[in-house]
Amino acid sequence: MTARASSIAQSDGGNPAAAAASTQDIIRFEGVGKQFVVDGKPLQAVEHIDLSVRSGEILTLVGPSGCGKSTLLNMSAGLFPASTGKVFYRDREVQPYNPMTGYMTQSDHLLPWRDVLGNISVPLEIKGFKRKEINERVHDLLEMVGLSGFEKSYPNQLSGGMRKRCALARLLAYDPETLLMDEPFAALDAMLRLRMQIEIRELVRRLGKTVVFVTHDLDEAVAIGDRCAVFTRRPGTIERVVDIPLTPDRDILKLRHDPAYMEITASLWEVLAPNVGLED
Repeated sequence: MTARASSIAQSDGGNPAAAAASTQDIIRFEGVGKQFVVDGKPLQAVEHIDLSVRSGEILTLVGPSGCGKSTLLNMSAGLFPASTGKVFYRDREVQPYNPMTGYMTQSDHLLPWRDVLGNISVPLEIKGFKRKEINERVHDLLEMVGLSGFEKSYPNQLSGGMRKRCALARLLAYDPETLLMDEPFAALDAMLRLRMQIEIRELVRRLGKTVVFVTHDLDEAVAIGDRCAVFTRRPGTIERVVDIPLTPDRDILKLRHDPAYMEITASLWEVLAPNVGLED
């Protein structure tokens, strides 16, 4: 890592102030409900959501398909408002488009006509950074995500994991405080997914980011999370928020043999199973 990349990492986390901030709420849902109109009929996606996201944590969201997990991410980002209740970001009600958040979905959405450097540069160009500043920041990010030497490669020349790293570097380019991640690794094979889980946890810890991470994989939810919110079936509500008391520097490669990990995963499954219709 270059001196500049190191300073970027250290500036956001790894200090007493950042540790103290981890007990503060950064996102708060108070009595939140969201209703859509589908084919002319009302559809209640979520209701009675009371949930806080703590600064500096990785909060994972699990639940049946269609229960509103992604809806919470969209409301956090200010992409649409709550129908009832309120969503707060640092004690201020979220307005249309929340610039303190960055979004990463299952699709990497890389621009095929731009190389790696060009893709990562997009948010910096939008913000009006000068070319020299863009190049410096992008090269630091390339080193941070392990893509140094691939600056001139195009998306169709990259492996699945490399495309995800490129998308992650682009997400980090404008330095959002909170990362909203909607099943970003779902399309990857098991080994590549495990590698990305390790890398994302190490990276967000180093940078001191807050993460809200949607997944259908209970193993993933426990492996990377500090807490996990379990949703009911639609209209989604929070059935339970479970603490994940694993060490911050956990070795994800070895977790499958950790009795605490297995116990937490089993307890989450007991909460989730009735909500996916397996105990009806």
